[in-house]
Amino acid sequence: MPVCYQVSMNPYFGGGEVYTRFLVEALARMGWQTVLFVHRKATYWQRLQRLQLSSCTLVPLDDVADLERALPDAPQVILSHGPLPLGLRQRLSPRHCLLAMVHMPLYDFAADSYEGYTKVFAVSNYVLQSLHDAGVSYAWHEPWYGVADVVPKPEDALTPIYRNSRYDWDRRKGRDLLLSKLEPLIQPFLPRPIFHKRTPLTLALVSRLTPIKQFPLMFRILAPILAEFPDVSLEIFGAGGYASVRDLRKALRPAHKQVRFWGFQPEVTTVYAQVDFVLSGLPEQEALGLNILEAQACNCPVLAIHAPPFSETIIHERTGLLYTDPRQDQGAHFRNLMLQLQDKSRWPVPSLEPTHLQKFTLESLQQRIERAFADLGLVSTYH
Repeated sequence: MPVCYQVSMNPYFGGGEVYTRFLVEALARMGWQTVLFVHRKATYWQRLQRLQLSSCTLVPLDDVADLERALPDAPQVILSHGPLPLGLRQRLSPRHCLLAMVHMPLYDFAADSYEGYTKVFAVSNYVLQSLHDAGVSYAWHEPWYGVADVVPKPEDALTPIYRNSRYDWDRRKGRDLLLSKLEPLIQPFLPRPIFHKRTPLTLALVSRLTPIKQFPLMFRILAPILAEFPDVSLEIFGAGGYASVRDLRKALRPAHKQVRFWGFQPEVTTVYAQVDFVLSGLPEQEALGLNILEAQACNCPVLAIHAPPFSETIIHERTGLLYTDPRQDQGAHFRNLMLQLQDKSRWPVPSLEPTHLQKFTLESLQQRIERAFADLGLVSTYH
């Protein structure tokens, strides 16, 4: 059985780690075993291995510098999630087939970030275009889209959603570390209301509250417009660091009576079943948007900026609605959408677009990998 040595050294769980799990599953369907090098502090991989990654062998490392000593001497297929350090790449590339998944657009990174790789793979056409713009000639021509790994259930619409903590503490920061220790002491005394829709139109954020989403910047423009529509509510399902939550709350003040925070939710299908639209963040730092794919797979339409990557994952007026970047028109198009959505007959229905949804399945990801691996001759060369 051929082996793929994957490298995912982020100690924190995010979209890139979700994607890694998809990739392990797709490779297993192709008959490949995965040896996954992970950060020793990333203990979530052990839980995922027990539940979903039986074909994967985990190898914890203290630092990516330890990777070279952990690899076999014989030529191997090595796939890193994000770029490895330059010196390490230079030592590995003459002997191994060095591949990489590019999870972020390259516009804010050095053009030589992936120098030395045999081939790199983008998670969207938007990321792929950023590689072309940087002169990366060894980027594979077809994006390896992520997977909408959700299975909606009939009972989702009736399953209670409880309020959890809105904070995802960054324990590298002294303030967050202290607050992360205090919060569990306070939490038992706080009310845990159950979510119920309050207004005819319910918008939702279903996302980690991270800087790359740029939610505070977006809502500094959109919150005053939301305040013009008291029959529209905004429900926020997700958690973030102290500063991210603080800045978002500040940006939402003009519409604060319409906004509620519900914290991280382990069963997102229940959220998608009980809201009307999911909102994206700003586009330029996004690579794909797994929450956007999940919402559509659960028949929940999306409101997103009319720009890549959202314009390649959403069919306008069919699986969602695309509107002009509010930084360009001060939210005029968004305001028009709020007026349009008073008429429910104009709401998109994603489930009516099965061909579009099929692009974001595990089967489609497997087919894309198979085409690339066949072109590279990996199965016949590396065992």
